[in-house]
Amino acid sequence: MTLTPIKSIMSEEGWLDTLTWGLSGTSALAMMVGGVVPYIPQYLEIKRTENPEGFSLYVCLVLLIANTLRILFWFGHWFELPLLFQSIIMNIAMMMIISLCVSIRNKGQLVHGKEHVFTGFVSVLTEAMLAVPQFYKNFVSKSTFGMSRQMVLMWLMGDTFKTIYFFLRSAPLQFFICGCLQIFIDIAVLGQCFIYRKKNSHLIN
Repeated sequence: MTLTPIKSIMSEEGWLDTLTWGLSGTSALAMMVGGVVPYIPQYLEIKRTENPEGFSLYVCLVLLIANTLRILFWFGHWFELPLLFQSIIMNIAMMMIISLCVSIRNKGQLVHGKEHVFTGFVSVLTEAMLAVPQFYKNFVSKSTFGMSRQMVLMWLMGDTFKTIYFFLRSAPLQFFICGCLQIFIDIAVLGQCFIYRKKNSHLIN
C-alpha cells in the first residue's frame, strides 16, 4: 500500500533533478555566450558596410585585456569553467572584430609587391611558431612536468601586448594575424598544464 507514494516521490525527485540539471546547463551556456551576443549585430554591420569607423576598437582592447587577465588568473586560482570559457569565447569574438576592422582599414595600406608581402608573412609566421615545439613535446609526453608555467605566462603577456601594439600602429595585416596565432598557441600550451595535471602530480610524487 505504501509503494505507490514512494514511487511517486522518487519520480518527482528524479524530475526535479533533471529540471535542475537542465536549468543549470542552460544558465552556464547562457553565461558563456551571452556576453558575445551584443557584438554579433555590430560585426555583421561592419562586414556589410565595410565601414568600421562607427565602432570604437578600444572596446575590444579593454575586453581583450580584461578577459586575458581573467584567463591568467585561472591558472593560479581555478574558478568555475563556464567563466573561463566565457573569457575565451569573448577574446575570440573580439579578435574577429579587430581582424575584420583592420583588414578593411588596411586594404590600401599593405606592403606593395607580392614578394615583399610573402617575405614579411614568412618572417612573422616563423616567430609565431615559437611555442609549437613546446606544445608538441608536451603532447607526445602527455605531461608538462619540468616546464615553467611562468615562462609561458610571460610569452602570453608579451605576445598579447605585441599584438595590441601592431593593432594600434596599423601594422600590415599579417603582423596582427600572426600575433593572434601566437596568443592562441600560448593559451594552448597553458591548457596542457590543466589537461595533464594528473600525470604532473604523479611525477612530482
